[in-house]
Amino acid sequence: MKQYQILTPDAPSAEGFTDATAAVDRLTELYSAAVEFLRVQFAAAMASTQPDTRIRAFYPEVRFTTSSYAQVDTRLSFGHVSGPGTYVATITRPDLFRNYLIQQIGLLIKNHGQPVFIGPSDTPIPVHFAMTAETGMTVPQDGAADFTLRDVFDVPDLSTTNDDIVNGTYLPVDGVGPLAPFTAQRVDYSLARLAHYTATDPDHFQCHVLFTNYQFYVTEFEEYARKMLRDPASGYTSFVSTGNQEITDGDAHLEAPLKLPQMPTYHLKRENGSGITLVNIGVGPSNAKTATDHIAVLRPHAWLMVGHCAGLRNTQALGDFVLAHAYLREDHVLDDDLPVWVPIPALAEIQIALEKAVAQVTQLEGYELKRIMRTGTVATIDNRNWELRDHSGPVQRLSQSRAVALDMESATIAANGYRFRVPYGTLLCVSDKPLHGELKLPGMASDFYKTQVSRHLMIGIHAMELLRDMPLERIHSRKLRSFDETAFL
Repeated sequence: MKQYQILTPDAPSAEGFTDATAAVDRLTELYSAAVEFLRVQFAAAMASTQPDTRIRAFYPEVRFTTSSYAQVDTRLSFGHVSGPGTYVATITRPDLFRNYLIQQIGLLIKNHGQPVFIGPSDTPIPVHFAMTAETGMTVPQDGAADFTLRDVFDVPDLSTTNDDIVNGTYLPVDGVGPLAPFTAQRVDYSLARLAHYTATDPDHFQCHVLFTNYQFYVTEFEEYARKMLRDPASGYTSFVSTGNQEITDGDAHLEAPLKLPQMPTYHLKRENGSGITLVNIGVGPSNAKTATDHIAVLRPHAWLMVGHCAGLRNTQALGDFVLAHAYLREDHVLDDDLPVWVPIPALAEIQIALEKAVAQVTQLEGYELKRIMRTGTVATIDNRNWELRDHSGPVQRLSQSRAVALDMESATIAANGYRFRVPYGTLLCVSDKPLHGELKLPGMASDFYKTQVSRHLMIGIHAMELLRDMPLERIHSRKLRSFDETAFL
């Protein structure tokens, strides 16, 4: 095998910072220089026949060291490390994560009174991720170039593209602990997947994410967005549809996409990303896991499921709401990452916001609210046609669990929220009652059901607006944090 020398960009030594903004400016400088180096070298390599040098550039990193066990405000669930040691995070796309990084680095400096050090890491940037933002430049598949790509450039490496940190299975190397929940390569991987699955750039995603399994909500969301854009006092600035079509005028035209992506996604934007993103994940726990696996790297403030479900109680009617306070997990897609014995608790802040939003939209309160909303266990399964199997086993388990509703996504979204430390909640709308002869068939929907469906999305939106006005440290509860957590949220 031919031996290559290694060509890397010039990079300054690590430098200490006590100002978070200056620290992020340096991260941006280092990352931009590294990516530009790879792009120039890649273009030159593709124009030649056989590069005789290995080409490599590195992600920048944030490194923090403390020798103190000093106690910080015990009410805080993030913004500090748990004990003495050295902690490191590799960083990608500091332009995209600028506000987040300034906030998290600022809290670390403030809470410990120690500087952070910014410099190049020893983790190479895969050439595929360096090219993602370069218009007209793509990395060819293996064998398409005149040389073996991985002999010259670094490619994605699964040893640094995994969920070991958030899963609690990460083993520190040389005693150095993680500072952030994801590595730079893991983030880059998800950013690329998000663009593929949603047909919108990650830059458009907002801090509050609604998931649905019903296309009707997309139409309702666009109508609401257009109404908000016509109101200068709403605070919303633009609406983004599939294909990154962005409008700022509520009456502007949007082209219908020739082909919908796997998970059509829409963004009602506000300043600093405080708007709302709606993702139609379709049906099934696999889609729910895929979407949340990737959106999690954007560190949203909350995500909620507002989808359809089967009502399991005879006292329910089509169109009734179900507020989940527990989950029966039979989706199985997260069993290897989050064992089923791990409880998924209801989060008080989310539950209160959802109940308030239901009351606001329906104009019902207290005991009257119980006419149209049940609070209880939601069961999530991986078999859409479970009704066709012998009922004795499934129905017995559902009854023993005290479940009031069944779907294929909610527990997955809640469990991944728990795993990724993203506040989560579920408000479902009953669309059928298979145990009582009301199947999801044409013509079954009543006027009450149709009215409730039109209200459902508005409840989710109002809940997010209530959460938006809540202090971040209240939403990101300590209930979501384990014994030895990363300092970064």
